[in-house]
Amino acid sequence: MPWRTTGVNEQRMQFVIRAQGRREGLARLCREFGISRPTGYLWLRRYEQTRTLTAVREQSRRPQRSPRRTAADTEQQVLALRQQTGWGAKKLRILLQEQVAVQLPVRTIHRILARHDRIARPEPGVGAAPGRFERSEPNQLWQMDSKAKYTVADGECHALAIVDDHSRYLLGLHALSALVIEQAHPCLVATFRSYGLPQAMLMDHGSLWWSSTNGWGLTSLSIRLIEQDIALLYGRVRHPQTQGKVERLNGTVGSELRYHGVPRSMRERPAALAAMRERYNQQRPHEALGMQRPAQRYRRSARGYQEQPREWEYPQGSVVRRLDGNGMLSEAGRRWFVCEALAGHRVCVERFDEKLLVSYRDMYIREIDPVRGKTQALVAPRVALAIEDGAKLPCVKDVLATGVKHVVALDTLARPSDLFSAASKPAAGGFLSRHALTLARLFIESRAICETHPGSHSQTIPNPQKKIS
Repeated sequence: MPWRTTGVNEQRMQFVIRAQGRREGLARLCREFGISRPTGYLWLRRYEQTRTLTAVREQSRRPQRSPRRTAADTEQQVLALRQQTGWGAKKLRILLQEQVAVQLPVRTIHRILARHDRIARPEPGVGAAPGRFERSEPNQLWQMDSKAKYTVADGECHALAIVDDHSRYLLGLHALSALVIEQAHPCLVATFRSYGLPQAMLMDHGSLWWSSTNGWGLTSLSIRLIEQDIALLYGRVRHPQTQGKVERLNGTVGSELRYHGVPRSMRERPAALAAMRERYNQQRPHEALGMQRPAQRYRRSARGYQEQPREWEYPQGSVVRRLDGNGMLSEAGRRWFVCEALAGHRVCVERFDEKLLVSYRDMYIREIDPVRGKTQALVAPRVALAIEDGAKLPCVKDVLATGVKHVVALDTLARPSDLFSAASKPAAGGFLSRHALTLARLFIESRAICETHPGSHSQTIPNPQKKIS
């Protein structure tokens, strides 16, 4: 029997959706989901108190009161000494004893500093990567990044670089006068027309392809990539090691331009970047390729660019609506915000408990409550919430058949023990991922980065055998 591919929060949402209709016995539902009846009633009670599906997600276990917490005036003394000296907990402990006669353990002082963000907290996995990943064939993964701006006589120049993960072939190196989608998109189209389409693209959280205004990070540029059936992968924030190949390329571009002469104007930039790209692909031996040239390992993609991609086909019987120019949905005489990046796009609207669940392709993106006059982001794969009565959770094979390969986050350091697959075969299954801050659960294709190297920087994968609690 294949593993279920939904996370805890998605199963909670599905449980509430099925139990809310009162068409199935609660005891039978609890047995199916592997939970006790008190737990089932707890989830229903949370939903009925707030009337939103987001309430059934995992909640903080932090106590409301901490009677043994250090007094506020003592904390201020610790912070004042920290501000004055910049020292750590061990040295501050001596100062507290000598200057204000306060006895505090080193650990307590460290916690006070951490609680008030006076310590730079290293992120998990910061440092050298435990393993390198490389796709086995060209065009399985492209990496894209924008280099820091150059100041020229007539303005600023931003270099947009696109490199193939397997061959290190520099597919595009474009000079932009401003880091805006209106200039970046034609460069991508030109690259796609020349080399075809990749299976996936790996990027950082740059403003061109990632937006903090919605849970999925959608921008108008990322929507256009999704329409070309390209899986989007994002590296962890402030962790350029994940996009190591394109980051290393940025350094090479800078050193090459300094050696051969940095252009002084925007008019000179395109020719200089084109010459650098020719040297990089055709002449410069690459140490990671065994001193081969990137052009020796690259070949054009068999997938051609779609000038007019056909619109997504929602399941038969779905209520499909088109958002207006501001990404708003009109309902019951009112306009509700859904997603600015989806302005003018078709979305599916499902009704549940007097609410509207709005999805784009296979992504739930918004929960609208007309009764309470509220709307909020809903981040979940559409296949994870089965509204039909008696619907079963999808298995790995069913999930892969739906073509869910649009948005994936590479957000935390994955360990081999975190990964799971169907029938113990990594190449045969899909992965379910978790975003540490804003993303809920996202589906990863069977050939994600973690398949090539389980030690690479990718999503933390929940344990599929973990029971719902």
